[in-house]
Amino acid sequence: MLWAAATVVTLGFFVALEIVARHYGMSGPITGQVPELVFAPKSGPLLYAGMALMMVVLTWRQRFVAAGVAVGIDAVFMSVRWAVDAKMAFGNGPLWVMAACVVIALVRRTGKERVLLLKGVGLGMLLVVGHKTGDTWLLITSKTRSNVLDQYVVTADHALGNPSWVAGQIVEASGPVGSHVLDFVYGQLPLAAALFALYQLRNVAAERRFPGHHLVRTFLAIGLLGPAIYMIFPVVGPVFTYGDGAFGTGGGHWALAQMWPDTVPSIGAPRPFPYDEITPRNCMPSLHTAWATTIFIHSRNAPRLGRIAGTFWLVATLSATLGFGYHYGADLLAGVVFAVTVEAAMRSFDHGWDRSGIQFIIYGATVFSALLLSYRYLPVEMARHPWAFGPLLLLAMSSVVYGYVRTTKRWEPESARAERTEREPQPELA
Repeated sequence: MLWAAATVVTLGFFVALEIVARHYGMSGPITGQVPELVFAPKSGPLLYAGMALMMVVLTWRQRFVAAGVAVGIDAVFMSVRWAVDAKMAFGNGPLWVMAACVVIALVRRTGKERVLLLKGVGLGMLLVVGHKTGDTWLLITSKTRSNVLDQYVVTADHALGNPSWVAGQIVEASGPVGSHVLDFVYGQLPLAAALFALYQLRNVAAERRFPGHHLVRTFLAIGLLGPAIYMIFPVVGPVFTYGDGAFGTGGGHWALAQMWPDTVPSIGAPRPFPYDEITPRNCMPSLHTAWATTIFIHSRNAPRLGRIAGTFWLVATLSATLGFGYHYGADLLAGVVFAVTVEAAMRSFDHGWDRSGIQFIIYGATVFSALLLSYRYLPVEMARHPWAFGPLLLLAMSSVVYGYVRTTKRWEPESARAERTEREPQPELA
């Protein structure tokens, strides 16, 4: 019943977002995804990652068949595109395979097997449609929030030493190799999440059930909740406000000055200012930081190679968000606090709403709100007293991380015992 209720709520959210998007003359997540059954998809790797997540519920033989069918369908589509000189792209195959699995679940499966297959398809499609949902949200922020608050955040960032300007100079000095590596890491974050999720869900086919908590749940929750903060605190980022496009982007005539990443703006009285209706207001908090933090958290239980990969992805994502001028340092602090709080809420939902979990979630939400309020109403004081406010901001973020580790460690022995009990063979009755 809980799974059915969650499905209804999710579908209702997508429909509501679709209606809002159509009101502003844009395609929503549903109408943006359906045409990719035939037309060139925007992200083939993401579609294959979604199909891979769906296949965790299939046997190895079924996985080989599904993958072969998807590749074959893509080969046919690409041959037709080549023949008519259309844009070459792949990814139609996974969509057709997932659609076929829905039909198979409804027609050929019953009971728990039907539910399991539908959950698998839903998991894969949520990754894909969730990406479209993010794009729709970003367009809505640009249409509905005419003024942005970048001057407040860049002023508050003086307390942290203006990390975006420092990182931008480092990335520029690293040359094309460094920027290409960071650009790949930044752009393929959903693919990285899918790979880590595949490791976590590797036993679903054998056990015929999903684990209570996994990476995809938090990843999607962050993507659904985060854009609501964009509407409250619209920010476009330093490269758009103060940059001339060192890496192929920039604010053009909408930029206040051409200063990033060479000259730090002086401290002044911040004010909202108008920006175009195209650039997303997607900085506060940094959801790339939140997602990378979540990947890092979930990689802690992986083998050594997985832990190294999770650490690398976090460090590289933080470097890219700052080094490309997409975010201020203040955005990253808020992103970490936001991610850890949402992750704790998702784990509490699985573990049970005990007192320690509820207290931590309230604390994390309070610190997150305090950060936003301080950026908005105390930026000048923060900039003029960096040796006081800089450590205070870092301490606030660190306290949330410490609280999360301390709270969740209390749950680990109980969950580990429960998992061992479920996996151990039960003695047969005489």
